[in-house]
Amino acid sequence: MPRMPSDAPTTKTEIFAKVLKGLLRPLVKALIAHGVTVPAVYRILKELYVEVAETEFSLDEKRITDSRIHLLTGVHRKDIRTIREAGYDDQSSARLRMAAITNLVGRWLADPETTDDEGRPLPLPRQAETGPSFEALALATSRDTRPRTLLDALVEQKLVRVDADGTVALETDALVGPAELGQKVHFFGQNVGDHIAAATDNLLAESERPPFMERAVFYNHLTGSSVDAIEASARALGAEALGTLNRLAFAQQQLDAEDDTATERFRFGVFFYREDEGDEAEPAPSEARDKATLEGDDDERN
Repeated sequence: MPRMPSDAPTTKTEIFAKVLKGLLRPLVKALIAHGVTVPAVYRILKELYVEVAETEFSLDEKRITDSRIHLLTGVHRKDIRTIREAGYDDQSSARLRMAAITNLVGRWLADPETTDDEGRPLPLPRQAETGPSFEALALATSRDTRPRTLLDALVEQKLVRVDADGTVALETDALVGPAELGQKVHFFGQNVGDHIAAATDNLLAESERPPFMERAVFYNHLTGSSVDAIEASARALGAEALGTLNRLAFAQQQLDAEDDTATERFRFGVFFYREDEGDEAEPAPSEARDKATLEGDDDERN
């Protein structure tokens, strides 16, 4: 039996800490690019450690003590008291504003009244006495935000265009993602956050319930042109899957509108990532091909 290296992690904590470096590397790249320094991250981490310990690790629904939070997190008791007294950052208003925009786009892409026979979004008059219009769509999406405010936000973020005759058209870029930095950051947090939440739940789950869907296909030792073709296919398949689920979720939401138990949400996403590993790909060609096939086949079986 091969011997483990002397510095190999042996405990659950050591194993996860070793994996953590790879998980955090792309996040640290984004943090540095946006001017977020280590002291700022440390402050945020302390607040999050306290918040998560309090909300997720309380015993018998009793208020968790500062001492227990200190034992769980290693955060100093003085800092724990300060953080708990100040309360946690409430971003609900920002989430509501973003939800109004994303819900409007989602409804536009799903409602049979605002799409053609092939499911493509129709240009809408800004106002209309009968039939679909942008104003009617906005009011059906949110009663808390004025249609004009939503329209201005969508135009600013280049998600719609307003033609000379007043017709409002959804830009095809809306199917890919927002161009405005604020929305990019929002979806970065929401999409990656839910992805990590699903993976974390699967990692920590001890029950017999089915795990969240969280799978990927991965191969290496491919040429750039091959990955170009695979990426184009992935984009087409992903757009089809997202469109189908968007229409299904919209229809189901209409059925659930009057149900008091309709309190759940979901997020389904797709992603594609590629990179040139360069000199990191060391195995001989035959070994490399076998390894790539096993990685892909193993994922298909999981």
